[in-house]
Amino acid sequence: MVEQEEIQEEVEIIEETPEEVVEETFLLPNIDLSNWKVTLPTGSPDEVEPPEISDYATDDRLLPYMYNDSTDGALVFYTSPGSSTNNSSYSRTELREQLVPGSNSTNWTFTEGGTMKGTLAVDEISKDAEGKYHRTIIMQIHGRLTNAQRDLIEEDDNNAPPILKIYWQNGKIRVLTKVLNDLTASDEEILHTDAWSDNDGYTFSEEIGTNKFILEIIASEGRLEIILNETESIIYEDIHMEKWGVFENYFKAGNYLQTKDEGSFARVKFYNLEVTH
Repeated sequence: MVEQEEIQEEVEIIEETPEEVVEETFLLPNIDLSNWKVTLPTGSPDEVEPPEISDYATDDRLLPYMYNDSTDGALVFYTSPGSSTNNSSYSRTELREQLVPGSNSTNWTFTEGGTMKGTLAVDEISKDAEGKYHRTIIMQIHGRLTNAQRDLIEEDDNNAPPILKIYWQNGKIRVLTKVLNDLTASDEEILHTDAWSDNDGYTFSEEIGTNKFILEIIASEGRLEIILNETESIIYEDIHMEKWGVFENYFKAGNYLQTKDEGSFARVKFYNLEVTH
């Protein structure tokens, strides 16, 4: 017998691992634009209403001023000095509530009530020549005359004062509401814009800086409440709020820059925005 020597060759098997695939995640804001139009700092000024506003991600008119930041799921409102509305000298990229899409004629009263709640951040804003931050309005409740009220006081438009303006100012949230100059004014007299003035205002204690925060507005008959980060709130419940009940109202949200300084700008991010009535 001839012994056969079995020679086993050790073969090194190298398993190739596929290249690591990095999946990009795109985040979108939680905002339904069906009942909002937007005003831009361009044109005279330009406005985009529903349903066209829903195509903002591909609309060349909107792209420089209203666009998605898909890295953190925000809808960005960018503005700098440019075109302004008839009743202001400042520019804005700001949403205006429309209860009936495409129409400004249907609005709500404090008796009917309404809430607006948003998560947002003012992550970039310019400074003035002295190194102080500019300020911007991020939320509002604006008044509106009915057609009958407009005709009664012989006005050219339906504009009424904003009962509420909420500012990002020096890294804090500041609130201004209106007070009636003369509490004995007649029902007709209080319809005039110059019958109302800003109150002394209220600044929330929390410093929010450029961080994300939650802001909620609750309007009801004779009462207005503003809540920051679900912890600190300011309530207005007085004769001025009662008198305000004569007006119709609508919510506004976005970036209404309060300066015309050359080179100034602001960028406001909204992560979600909800309105209920």
